[in-house]
Amino acid sequence: MASSCLTKSKTLIINNLKSNKLLTNHTSSIAHNVPLTSSSLPSSVRKFASSSRITPSVFFNRCFNSVYVGRRLHSATSVSNDAVQFPAEASFSQVLDYPGGKVTFTPKLTFTSGSTDERIPCYRLLNDNGQQVIDSDSIKIRKELAVKMYSDMVTLQVMDTIFYEAQRQGRISFYATTTGEEAINIASAAALNNNDFVFPQYREPGVLLWRGFTLQDFANQCFGNKYDNGKGRQMPIHYGSKKHNYFTIASTVATQIPHAVGAAYSLKMENQDSCVITYFGDGGSSTGDFHAALNFAAVMEVPVIFFCRNNGWAISTPINDQFRSDGIVVKGKAYGVPSIRVDGNDALAVYSAVHQARKMAIQEQTPVLIEAMTYRTGHHSTSDDSTKYRSIDEIEWWRDDQNPVKRFRKFIENKGWWSDETESEHRSNIRKQVSQAIQVAERIEKPPIADMFSDVYDVPPKNLVEQEAFVRKIIKKHANDYPSDVPM
Repeated sequence: MASSCLTKSKTLIINNLKSNKLLTNHTSSIAHNVPLTSSSLPSSVRKFASSSRITPSVFFNRCFNSVYVGRRLHSATSVSNDAVQFPAEASFSQVLDYPGGKVTFTPKLTFTSGSTDERIPCYRLLNDNGQQVIDSDSIKIRKELAVKMYSDMVTLQVMDTIFYEAQRQGRISFYATTTGEEAINIASAAALNNNDFVFPQYREPGVLLWRGFTLQDFANQCFGNKYDNGKGRQMPIHYGSKKHNYFTIASTVATQIPHAVGAAYSLKMENQDSCVITYFGDGGSSTGDFHAALNFAAVMEVPVIFFCRNNGWAISTPINDQFRSDGIVVKGKAYGVPSIRVDGNDALAVYSAVHQARKMAIQEQTPVLIEAMTYRTGHHSTSDDSTKYRSIDEIEWWRDDQNPVKRFRKFIENKGWWSDETESEHRSNIRKQVSQAIQVAERIEKPPIADMFSDVYDVPPKNLVEQEAFVRKIIKKHANDYPSDVPM
């Protein structure tokens, strides 16, 4: 019955339109860009236009540039191929300038596809054997830069291994490695300037390492001694350094992303020759902060690089349980942000992409989104056992066949810039330095009790003063239950 009623209604409307000659003889002037005049319009339209407070010319431009929109009309009640078409109607090409941009009209009832069968390609410069996939003259990198990038990747790898073992020995309370993501850390840092601001997640210590944060600095933070920049208030691996323009890490997911956009807006207002980069994982892109930040950055046109480490897992949640889109890169386009997908296990490609993104952000005053495809071959943290939600074979395949450190080593070895002897000497040297840094950090006393209550208020409020007095009283009363290396 519904189908019958729709068919009758459609026929009635079409016949009525034809009888009023609204869609027959009066379209040719529009199709050939002939100016509309009142005499060329139907009598009912002339009557309405003459009684309107809008001048005839304005009325014709506003109304009929929209009414006479083309030379083909399909019924809105049908999506079949036998939809009614009017005679002498050809192309349908009118464009209307809506607030926000011009839109071309179409008579076809077509929804954008939700399929991800055709995925956006991934930018890569080195194949699995460390060989450049394009002419070597196209992408040039100096020997000194390439060697430093690789040596820092190794340093990061060795540091992670030893600190992870220290946590297992009970010497520190927590740790998270960057295993499998060394290229993302070091190559992206190499493409930035030290005056660029970094808003990290918690898997980018390599950026700090590149900027000169020492192994002793890392150890001091993980052990929370008095030389820790955070004065022992943060969990291990929650680094921060004003000296290195590296904002302190927060455990809360994605909160750093809108902060980065605000900082970039500040740089824009001050006409600074620098940008902001913020790092986050695929899980971070599932938060509201991510979407709000991208939209704000696009509208305000701020120099910020959104760097997403898509490593396949948000702790134990796989990509397929997070979203149905083609990864993260397509979300940039939705917000009007230039975006690229890059092989996160290819240090040369990461360096090239971030280098160009920085140039775009500063020169064009635009946000840029980079989705780095990689794989977290370590556990999420020392509190996680990733073999509970993914197979050991899967982990080992990525660790062996797609290892970013191995791939970049092959690249510099092919150039004659690295050797087995250099490798052995460097790894041995870094192991000794990290072990020594840990031993030193362990012996340094902790920050004083007063640091628990400082650096928030200029004049501490009454309740905070009372809390400090209460803590001191409890420690004195139960001195044996508290560490002796915490000054009162």
